Amino acid sequence: MSQSFTEQIRTGVPILADGAMGTLLYLRGVPYDHCFDELNASRPELIQAIHREYITAGAALVETNTFGANRIKLERFGLQDRVVELNRKAVSIARAARDISGREVWVAGSIGPIGKPSSLPTAKSRAEMFAAFKEQVEGLLEGGADLLMFETFWDLDQMQDAIRAAREVCSLPIVAQMTFTEECITLHGRPPEEVARTLAEAGADVVGANCSVGPLAMLDVIEKMASATDLPLAVQPNAGLPQFVEGRYVYLTSPDYFAEYTIKFAEAGTRLIGGCCGTTPAHIAAMRAALDRLHPGEVRPHPIVVTPPPPAEPEQAENGEDDGSFASKLGKQFVISVELDPPKGLKPAKLIRAAEMMKAEGVDAINIADSPMARVRMSALALAYLIQSRVGSEVILHFTCRDRNLMGLQSDLIGAHAVGVKNILALTGDPPTVGDYAHATAVYDVDSIGLIKIIKRMNEGFDGAGTSIGSKAHFRIACAVNPTAENLDEEISRFRQKIEAGAEYAMTQPLYEMSTWNDFLERLGPVNIPILFGVLPLQSSRHAEFLHNEVPGISVPAWVRERMRVAGADGQAEGARLATELLLEARGKVHGVYLMPSFGRYDQILEVVRAARQEAT
Repeated sequence: MSQSFTEQIRTGVPILADGAMGTLLYLRGVPYDHCFDELNASRPELIQAIHREYITAGAALVETNTFGANRIKLERFGLQDRVVELNRKAVSIARAARDISGREVWVAGSIGPIGKPSSLPTAKSRAEMFAAFKEQVEGLLEGGADLLMFETFWDLDQMQDAIRAAREVCSLPIVAQMTFTEECITLHGRPPEEVARTLAEAGADVVGANCSVGPLAMLDVIEKMASATDLPLAVQPNAGLPQFVEGRYVYLTSPDYFAEYTIKFAEAGTRLIGGCCGTTPAHIAAMRAALDRLHPGEVRPHPIVVTPPPPAEPEQAENGEDDGSFASKLGKQFVISVELDPPKGLKPAKLIRAAEMMKAEGVDAINIADSPMARVRMSALALAYLIQSRVGSEVILHFTCRDRNLMGLQSDLIGAHAVGVKNILALTGDPPTVGDYAHATAVYDVDSIGLIKIIKRMNEGFDGAGTSIGSKAHFRIACAVNPTAENLDEEISRFRQKIEAGAEYAMTQPLYEMSTWNDFLERLGPVNIPILFGVLPLQSSRHAEFLHNEVPGISVPAWVRERMRVAGADGQAEGARLATELLLEARGKVHGVYLMPSFGRYDQILEVVRAARQEAT
């Protein structure tokens, strides 16, 4: 995101949230007695479709389908051991919907009340609820949620426990919304003023109200809260009260009525406005139009228009002079490259904006991954072309052998060269079995070593069969190396074969301590090509454990995992500190750094880049 949630919500322009999830699931045939949270695993396409409808309607924030995804509620369905899985998948689904939309949209991890009476909880039950909240937050954090949305709480004490549990785990922004009756009090008789003050003291970043009643009564609640706190306010009313009509529950409050109250909420100072039970994409679209009328010309979460780029620049003279290009910097100065994953949909605007931010911070090159983990994404070459032509940043195109036969490989390489994409990272590619299409056919006519040989042959003016391509190409060939590979002898052997085949510089898998690299270099012996040191900043203790135990090719040392564990809720900041420390230690020992954001957290990457640049000066 170009601006953090906490920064945006303190501006004068309200953020529009989405509407009901359960209402739409019910309307699409899912009975109310089904576990909605389980659909994240069994019917992810249905959940993603609903997210996309809300984003299309104009929502700048979508909530995950996790309102009841805590251990105590899931126990009713025998799913109590799938808490982390269902929450993590829910965030992934929402993030995929955002990626496909190409819009800047926040993903809020939805957390509802435990559902047990807790006016006078026993020590055991209160501890049980606290642990359940903490476990759910960990799952949402592991999935990459941008903020947490505690909603429809009727017990103020339980809400405070929930916020405390979240703060033990992470430092994500927290929106805390209680539910009120038509008399403007909670079910336990707490007035809005008391609720607002208490939630502010508990550590919420945004306070507000949702569910239960329609816009009219909710406006009274918000106005009372505004008199008691300076925190930003949030509101998500129901579409009135439900009625049972012809065997179904329906809500009768119209989108136009909601649009009218959207203006009133905004004028009352509300900074996050959305809908709860009974609201649909039609309500959100009407609210979007109302906000646009109230704030004409303000930046909206819609894609930028990619205009036709200028013609490719003519070939640069090969005189060895420093022309400011990435290639001319290699081996002469410490360079910084940042990886961007192509979107899962048709719209690249968010990635282009991210590239613009990286360029503004002095990043030397943008790496464009080629459908990592064998999951379908936009063509890496297409995104590389857009970024290089629209942003003006040099790109390093990840080029895999998985999906193209020998003809396709060479055709795409010639095409990349023609549009000015000449930095190529030659990779074998993740096998389809790990991705979305496990039964897809992998090609692998050559591996990364064979691909390097083909590219080098093109630099000599010939294709792989020895036929002239008219002139010499000017590719700069990179290869990958993994200093944490289980079979280091084989890894070193392949690395040397890559260099012999024509690799001109290398990029490592993520590393977390210099001793790993030093040990690898000692075993490898001297090499004569520049090497960029891979760094993937950690987000939390769970993230560190996941990478270490479940992701092939990544090893996180025990002391790093312990630092992340001790950091607790400060995990994201600690991850940035660890990455910065490692980057600074690497200076003078490698030729540059290759930064890989997790969950699209470009703000964290920029922190690392700024710290490194400042230290260098």
